[in-house]
Amino acid sequence: MPDAPSPAAALEAGLPPAIGPLLKRYLPDLIAFRRDLHRHPELSYQEFRTTDRIVAALENMGLSPVRLTDTGCYVDIGHGPLAVGLRADIDALPIQEGTGLDYSSVNDGVAHSCGHDIHATVMVGVAKVLADLHRTAHIAGTVRIVFQPAEEQLPGGALTVIRQGALEGVPRMFALHCEPKVDVGQVGTRIGAITSASDTVRIEFTGRGGHTSRPHLTQDLVYAMAQIAVNVPAVLSRRIDARSGVAVVWGQMHAGVAPNAIPATGFMSGTMRCLDADAWHRAGTLLDEVVHQVAAPYGVDVELEHIRGVPPVVNGEVETTLIENAARAELGEDAVVLVHQSMGGEDFAWFLQEVPGAMMRLGTRTRGGHTYDLHQSDYVADEAAIGCGVQVMANTALRAIRLRSRETRPDVTTN
Repeated sequence: MPDAPSPAAALEAGLPPAIGPLLKRYLPDLIAFRRDLHRHPELSYQEFRTTDRIVAALENMGLSPVRLTDTGCYVDIGHGPLAVGLRADIDALPIQEGTGLDYSSVNDGVAHSCGHDIHATVMVGVAKVLADLHRTAHIAGTVRIVFQPAEEQLPGGALTVIRQGALEGVPRMFALHCEPKVDVGQVGTRIGAITSASDTVRIEFTGRGGHTSRPHLTQDLVYAMAQIAVNVPAVLSRRIDARSGVAVVWGQMHAGVAPNAIPATGFMSGTMRCLDADAWHRAGTLLDEVVHQVAAPYGVDVELEHIRGVPPVVNGEVETTLIENAARAELGEDAVVLVHQSMGGEDFAWFLQEVPGAMMRLGTRTRGGHTYDLHQSDYVADEAAIGCGVQVMANTALRAIRLRSRETRPDVTTN
C-alpha cells in the first residue's frame, strides 16, 4: 500500500491532507483546554474568561484573533479571499452540574451541559491544525473561525456577530453540535431542516371574575384558557401544512387561588416550533388571529406576547455532502449516520439566513456506554469526540476552499 502523500503534496494536488496524523500531538493540550473551559463555565454575554482563554490560545499559535464587542472573537487563517466560515458557540447554561467529574464546574449554578466547551475546543484545534498546515504547505484560501457568544439566549448571539460584520465576505458556514445519542467516531447529518424554529408565546387574560356557582355572570377566563390551550394548536395544525411540523406546546398556566372563585386574571405561556421557515413566518401571523378568535365567545380580554426566537437550521445539500465526504475520509465509511430532525432551536440558523451552510451532529456517546441528554446536569461527553470533531471540521474547511476556488474560476462551470 503506497504511503499517504505529504500535506504539501496533497494540497498541491487539490486534495485535503489527512488531518488525523497531524492532530495526534495536539490532543493532550486540547483535552486540558476543554477541561479548563468546563471547570469555568460562563453564561450568555458573560463569557469574558472564556474569550480570554480562546484569544490567548490563538495568539500562542501566531494568529491574530479579533475580539467582538464584550465577548466572543473570530480569527482568519490562510491566504486570499474568504472561502469558508466555521462557528463555535461558547456560553454555558444556568444549571447546577451533577456529573461528579474531577473538572466539574466551580461556578455555582452554571454548567456546560450542552457541550459548548467541546464546540469551542474543537474549533481551537481546527485553528491549530490549519495554522500549522498554512505555515508548511500554504492554504489557498482563508478560513474564518467564529467563537460566538450567547447561543443559549434567544434570539441568539449569532445576530450580534452578524451585526458586527464577522460574516461579511464569508460564502458559506459550517458548525457542529454535540449529540449524545450518536457514538464517538460518527457524525449525524441531514439535508434540509435539522433543527426547528423556536418562539416563546405568552398570553395574559383579564375578565370579570365571580363565584363558580354563577359562571354566567362572569367572563370565565379559566374556561377560556382551557379552550385556547386545546384549540389553538389544533386550529394551527389545520391552517398550516402538516409537513412543516408546527407545534404549539404550553409549559405554564396559572389562574386563581380558590376552587370556588372564578379569577379575574391569569396567564399561560409555551413555545411554538416549526421545521419550515416560510411556515414559521405564516404561523406567527396566524397565531394572534387564532388566539383572539378562540377567546372571543367567552368575552375575556387577551393580550398575546409572541417573542420570535430563531428560524430552523436548514442544511444545504452541497454543504452537507462536504461534511459527509470529510467524515468518511477521516473516520471511515461508517462514520456518517442520518439523524432525526430536532425540535430544539439553534441560532446558527441566523447565519444560514444569510449564506448557505450546514451543521453536523458530533457523536459524544462512548460506544456501548450510557446515553445522556443535553441540558441535563449529568451530561458527560466522551472526550475522544474532540479529535473526531477537529478532523471532520478541518477536512470540511479544506474541501470548502477547493470548492470555492472552482466556483470563482471563470473557466469552470458548476451545476
